[in-house]
Amino acid sequence: MPLAVTTGHASLTGARARNEDHVGMVLSTGAELEAKGVLLALADGVSGNGGGREAAEYTVRGLLSDYYATPETWGTTQALDRVLNAINRWLIAQGAAHRELSGMATTLSALVLHGARYTLAHVGDSRVYRWRAGALTRLTVDHVWDRPDMRHVLTRAIGLDAHLSMDYAEDDLRAGDVFVLVSDGVWEPLGDRAMGFLLERHSEPEAAANILAREALARGGLDNASALVVRIDATGATGLPESLHSARRLPLPPRLKPGAMLDGFEIIELLHDSRATLLYKARLGATGQLCALKTLQPALENDAGQRAALMAEEWLGRRVLSHYFPQVLPQGAERNTLYYAMSFHEGATLQARLDQGAHFAVADTVGLGIRMMKGLGALHRLDILHRDIKPANLHLGSDDKLRILDLGVAQSRGNAGPQIAGVPGTPSYMAPELIAGEPASAQSDLYAAGVSLYHLLTRHYPYGEVEPFQRPRFGEPVPPSRYRPDIPRWLDLLLLKAVARDRKLRFETAEEMLLALEQGEHKPVLPVPRTPLLERDRVWLWRSIAIASVVVNLLLIYLLLIRKG
Repeated sequence: MPLAVTTGHASLTGARARNEDHVGMVLSTGAELEAKGVLLALADGVSGNGGGREAAEYTVRGLLSDYYATPETWGTTQALDRVLNAINRWLIAQGAAHRELSGMATTLSALVLHGARYTLAHVGDSRVYRWRAGALTRLTVDHVWDRPDMRHVLTRAIGLDAHLSMDYAEDDLRAGDVFVLVSDGVWEPLGDRAMGFLLERHSEPEAAANILAREALARGGLDNASALVVRIDATGATGLPESLHSARRLPLPPRLKPGAMLDGFEIIELLHDSRATLLYKARLGATGQLCALKTLQPALENDAGQRAALMAEEWLGRRVLSHYFPQVLPQGAERNTLYYAMSFHEGATLQARLDQGAHFAVADTVGLGIRMMKGLGALHRLDILHRDIKPANLHLGSDDKLRILDLGVAQSRGNAGPQIAGVPGTPSYMAPELIAGEPASAQSDLYAAGVSLYHLLTRHYPYGEVEPFQRPRFGEPVPPSRYRPDIPRWLDLLLLKAVARDRKLRFETAEEMLLALEQGEHKPVLPVPRTPLLERDRVWLWRSIAIASVVVNLLLIYLLLIRKG
């Protein structure tokens, strides 16, 4: 059942010459409601400054439009913060460019209702309240000077400072909850007690918003009076949890043979058979389109974790719209078993080519690295970490396009997906911090990409091959030119930077590594400083010092005994 709300709003000018408040909302439906939810916002332009009204209106309109343009894989708070910081920079730039708008600033209180949760964003002295079970609770804090004669002066607002500091909060929704967004022209003359009384008497949001604004002016309010009221009629489910829920209902298909049919797909051959998954080449009967079907091994019928992981992989794949990845195909008919379909591409993985004895020239490897960085950049901009980059997950098609495969252990930091048991990844391609138990990052993906390019060129690993459950000792990486003298100096330095033991010495973003690959010898990266011995292996160092100390002491005792004798 989707989220359902009823809203009402009012904004009155009152005794002021013009209304510097602005309210707005987007009551999304369908896929947009599932992905982004409902957004409501109220802003109060700073009086006395030029462009207060303009600041309030632009902030609300900009937030309502730009929030829905952010990727679905971004968390709600992240999306709000990115958009509001951009708006803050724009207001400051406008104030600097136009004298009549100098100092333009506004408060903002915004609320995102998404599934069964809400996220609140707030700055300034407008307020957000929640009416639940007959009790009114204030959810925001006023950002004003803590002095009786200065409480009308804001300490924080959008457009006030180059560094925008928003308050964010989130919590669960309940059916029947009522949220109230009001400017100081409402809450100041009314007070919390009167507001609660009016909300209790007026249950319909439109009536409640109008009575709050009118009553504020009737009680002597001299400011603009604006109120936005929303009632939660029913909570819903967000996109990923809803997908995960559906995974629990579907049975797994049996192991399929060529010629078998599955929901209109004709199985052609088995492409990959792993411990957990099966990948089939198939043809969609209605169109003849070739595709790849991914499902789980039948033995995992009761494994809820693997089921959830497969559906999370499909959910992420649908949101990665780039030719550097196989594209998840729309599901035509209702699925009767648990699988998903993606585009099929002739070709082979880079690991398969290595296994067949392929030799990768320097120029070809650099070209592959450039395409890999473009793909990883697209993924990271969606706030998705792949977490298993390696030649076996890099596919070179017969169309000469490189595609990054397998989002099975990918992580979207903005959406709560299933937890993968243990540390995901392939040991020889895992960054030192991952093996130490630290969380993945964009730089750990870039480390794996660097090891992949290193391995394509040399068939070796910079720190040696790492076996599962092994605790490797990371010293200094072996320069790839040690194995391939034809590797130019600039590429040697680039790969050593990519696989540096210390993540602070690596490339920070895929775009930075892409630029280094494209510039090549015209602008080589600087050599990575050698890691001090103490940082490389503290245990080995102190053990060596202890052994040396024992040897020296024994030698001194021996010399002392000889002298006495």
